[in-house]
Amino acid sequence: MEVKELNYIIAIAEEKSISKAAERLFMAQSSLSQFLINLESEIHSKLFVRTSTGVRPTEAGRLMIEYAYREMSEYHRVRDKIQDVNNLQGGRVIMGISTFRGTFLLPPVLTAFHEKYPDIHIIIVEENSMALEQMLKNGTIDLALIILPPKELKHKIDVVMRDEICIITSPNHPALNFAKESPEHSMSAIPKYIDLKDAVQFEFLLSDYDTILGRESRKIFREHNLIPKVYNEKLSAFLAASMGAAGLGLAFTYYCAKNYYSHAEFLSLGEEGTLIDLGVSLAPGRYHSRAAIALKDTLIDVLSFSTQ
Repeated sequence: MEVKELNYIIAIAEEKSISKAAERLFMAQSSLSQFLINLESEIHSKLFVRTSTGVRPTEAGRLMIEYAYREMSEYHRVRDKIQDVNNLQGGRVIMGISTFRGTFLLPPVLTAFHEKYPDIHIIIVEENSMALEQMLKNGTIDLALIILPPKELKHKIDVVMRDEICIITSPNHPALNFAKESPEHSMSAIPKYIDLKDAVQFEFLLSDYDTILGRESRKIFREHNLIPKVYNEKLSAFLAASMGAAGLGLAFTYYCAKNYYSHAEFLSLGEEGTLIDLGVSLAPGRYHSRAAIALKDTLIDVLSFSTQ
């Protein structure tokens, strides 16, 4: 199979929809459907079955998807080795990062990298940490910035920086009446904190369950045996934080967003805060190009310096 055809299979599998896969591939849905029909006819086996919500792979389809990922990983390995022959004078690196975190952290990293290596192109894949771990395992991306500790990855990962899950709201929100000065011994970098038992009386704006913020915020409430007042619980991280900054409720966000929401108020969760480490991981078990390693080193240099 050609590389583009492997990408067709992977796109259908990841999007779980032929129409969405076609949009992702910049091709007509009819052309992608015809490719699938021809391939199924060639191998005499159905690869995907249609459902009310899209398509799902058959047993044969799962075998074909595994093959596609394996072949694409091998293609990337060979491409990276060939790329190294050019001694960082060209090529590309595929990097994964969450949309929310990438907005605040990635631009200075890319600027520093392109100053050193102007002919190397960085392709950004935006997903949450859980999805990025799977993409690293599949070898479809070269490296990613993820939350530590990882759920799926077992190899050593370089710690880049420490961030914090916190509350964002407007400077005139009544919750600030319950805010206290963070003690000197606190590991948090946020000047003020609030106890969740004091904050729970106010409306919270939550992200969906399948996001890190959505999952961790619900875990925090469970650990404190608190039931929040919530009317919106499937917001994107951006929308929740923006609504919080506008005073429409209390939202969970990452403290790395502090410069973006310069007129908002950030509150640590309790005296000690809720700290998280971010790490940069190269795809395990495969060859790593010099460009990928250079980007990893730039991430560590820029982001470690920015948090000092």
